Amino acid sequence: MEKSSYFKKELGYIKNLKIRKSCDTMINLLPDYFFVIPASSTGKYHPEFTLGDGGLVRHVKVATRIAYDLLNNPSLGAKFTDTEKDIMLMAIILHDGLKSGLTHNRYTQFDHPLLIKNYIIDNQDKLDLTKEEKDLLCSVIETHMGPWTTDYFGNEVLRKPQTETELFVHMCDYLASRKYLNVKFSEDGEIID
Repeated sequence: MEKSSYFKKELGYIKNLKIRKSCDTMINLLPDYFFVIPASSTGKYHPEFTLGDGGLVRHVKVATRIAYDLLNNPSLGAKFTDTEKDIMLMAIILHDGLKSGLTHNRYTQFDHPLLIKNYIIDNQDKLDLTKEEKDLLCSVIETHMGPWTTDYFGNEVLRKPQTETELFVHMCDYLASRKYLNVKFSEDGEIID
């Protein structure tokens, strides 16, 4: 089974076929651990449905669904171009792709936004993205942690979101991590409406 089959529905949200294919390619390049680990290595920062086997995939599915719903709301979505919407959806699908590092570490790697950004850059020859699309993708992934930019030693490691696209991606990830959420999933791993 191709790794991208986990995100068949979410890939369908991306309208531009070359961006969708590029996202599909990147999903298939993600390490195997991504598809089985929980969203939080300690269980401290994410809701119950994102814990246990496949929890990170469920977190990403919820963040992507939040983005999709908000982007389809005319009050919010109208401020973004179709390309921006597709790139932000791609970014949300990929944002935690190296959450535990290039190879699986027990705990979340604080610099995982930079790791996945650099992984995209390292694999850009496999993608059909313009420089502007790749730059937007990398910037919104790099800043998805929002105000949490310092590592455990107090070093400023990450950049805070500044643009509307960066803030939007952070907001979707943040909302999907709220412990009060109680999203239900079907047996085949899809969100139940």
